[in-house]
Amino acid sequence: MTDIAPRATRRVASPGGRRRLNGGGPRAGTIFAFVIPFFLPFVLFYLVPVGYALWQSVRVVRRSGGQYGTSYTTFGGFEQYGKVFQNDEFWSSIGRIGLFGIVQVPVMLFVALVIALLLDTPLLRLKSVFRIAAFMPYAVPGVIAAIMWSYLYSPQLSPVVDLLNDIGLKPDFLGPGAVLWSAANISTWLWTGYNMLIMFSALQSIPQELYEAAKLDGASNWAIAWRIKVPIIAPSIILTTVFSIIGTLQLYAEPAVLRQISSNISSTFTPNMLAYAVASGNNYQQAAAISVVIAVITFVLSFGFMRLTSKRAGL
Repeated sequence: MTDIAPRATRRVASPGGRRRLNGGGPRAGTIFAFVIPFFLPFVLFYLVPVGYALWQSVRVVRRSGGQYGTSYTTFGGFEQYGKVFQNDEFWSSIGRIGLFGIVQVPVMLFVALVIALLLDTPLLRLKSVFRIAAFMPYAVPGVIAAIMWSYLYSPQLSPVVDLLNDIGLKPDFLGPGAVLWSAANISTWLWTGYNMLIMFSALQSIPQELYEAAKLDGASNWAIAWRIKVPIIAPSIILTTVFSIIGTLQLYAEPAVLRQISSNISSTFTPNMLAYAVASGNNYQQAAAISVVIAVITFVLSFGFMRLTSKRAGL
C-alpha cells in the first residue's frame, strides 16, 4: 500500500501525466488547420503577385542580331526603374494625383467627420434614415458611380448642366481645369459614407458619462464635439486618412470612365492609368517597375503620416 500511492503521484506529476489530465495540449495540425484558410490565399493572391511583379521589374527585353533579331528577356538590374524616374509622364501623373489628394482627402474627411458628429448628437431626429442615406453611395460600385456622374457632367445629356446654362453659369465640368475636380467629386461622394461609418462607430464607444460631466461643467454641444469627441476618436481619423492616402494613389476607375467623354484625360492621367497603358503596349517589365514605385510611394506616405500623427496624438 505504501508504494502504490507514491507511484501514482509520480505518474500524475510527470509531464505526460499532466498532458493526459489537461486533455491534451494544442496540436500543430490543429493550429495549421486554423491558419491555412487565411495563409494560403494570402500567399497565392498577395505574396506571389508581389514577388512576380518585383521579378518582372528587374528584367529587360533584349534583341540578338539587330533590330529585327530574336528577342529574349534577361536580368537588367535597376534599368527599368531608371526609365520610370526619367519618364516625364510618370512625374506629371504623380503631381496630378498629389494635388488631388491634398485637396480631396481633407475635404472628404471633414465632411465625413461633420456627418458623424451630427449623427452622434442627441438633437438629430431620424438618425437611422440619415445614416443610411450617408452610407448609401458607398454601396454603389465605383464604376457605376463614375458612369452616373459622367451623365451629370455631360453637356449633351446632363439636366444639371442645362439648368446652370439657363441661369447663365455655363459650367464645363469636363474642361482641362475642372476635370480633375470632377473626378475628386465622384470620389468624395463615393467614400464619404465609408469614412463616416468608421468615425461614427468610434463615437459610439465613448462613455456617456464624459458628456454628462462636461455638461455639468457648462460645456456646450459644440465644445463637447470639438474638445472631447474629436480628440478621443483621433485614432479613427488617422486610420481613415491612411486609407484615403492609399486610395488616392490607386485612383483609376473615376478618370478612366470620364476619359470616355472627355479628351482632357489622357491614358497617363494617374500613375495607375500609366501602368495600365504601358502594360497594354506589352511592356510588362516597365509596367511592373511603375507599379513597384507606386507601392513604395504609397507605403512611405501612409506609414510616414501614421508615425507623424501618432506621435503628436500620443498614441
